[in-house]
Amino acid sequence: MREPRENRIGGQLAARGLAPNKRFGQNFLTDEGILDQIIDAAELSPEDTVLEIGPGTGVLTRRIAEQARRLVAVEIDRGLAGMLQEEFSGDPRISVINADILKTDLREVFADVTSGSVKVIANLPYYITTPILLALLPQTELFSRFVVMMQREVADRMQAGPGNKDYGALSLIVQYYALPRIVTLVPPSAFYPQPEVTSAVLLLERPDRPPVSVEDPERMFALIRAAFGKRRKTLVNAVTGAPQLGIDADRLKQALADCGLAGNVRGETLTLADYAALTAHLT
Repeated sequence: MREPRENRIGGQLAARGLAPNKRFGQNFLTDEGILDQIIDAAELSPEDTVLEIGPGTGVLTRRIAEQARRLVAVEIDRGLAGMLQEEFSGDPRISVINADILKTDLREVFADVTSGSVKVIANLPYYITTPILLALLPQTELFSRFVVMMQREVADRMQAGPGNKDYGALSLIVQYYALPRIVTLVPPSAFYPQPEVTSAVLLLERPDRPPVSVEDPERMFALIRAAFGKRRKTLVNAVTGAPQLGIDADRLKQALADCGLAGNVRGETLTLADYAALTAHLT
């Protein structure tokens, strides 16, 4: 009888004096079916370069290495990174870097790759999912596709649209850079140790061009964040006086009228195209 994967992972870690580290939010994927779906969603080819974030014990790393031309795995845990460095030391296609992904110069790491060609596969710690994605998504010159494990609640927010309770600033910012789609939901039983929440595998595909044309995306994002910072207020009341924008009520009301929007509209009802149009009128 085959030993359950979670037992093998526990034994593998224990043999090296390691254990899941709560500080790094470590929950190691053990479900073979979910691994298959992640690899399928990545659509890997022998020409691909892949960034894996948080390889852990290497269950996905080994799968990626079977199909990709080059793999860079970034692992913050020194013990796990050392274990993987030993395992893959004889394969020049695979680099395991012991580092914090948010402090890693990825432009330097991938300085030799074709523009916008790197695929990202990651089982992200829940507490840092959003900062990592918001750091990587704007790097359009590097990354083409993301397949990311995250808390279901966060995945729901990233793919939500106007009128949905999960719709917010995160939805709009993510959707400016990519087309999000939940590939599958993942129960706690698919991990070792088991988390307390349901997870989701989210696919983020780059469109050929951004869905809206805007000269200053960061100003649009500032407008969006201000609008959702006070969800119960009208857009005018939420945005007026926001220090990062410097927009007065009369100017905002005129911009809304110019865009064909009501003066009492709320931010959560507006689309990305609406925010792009408003940004153009307020610049």
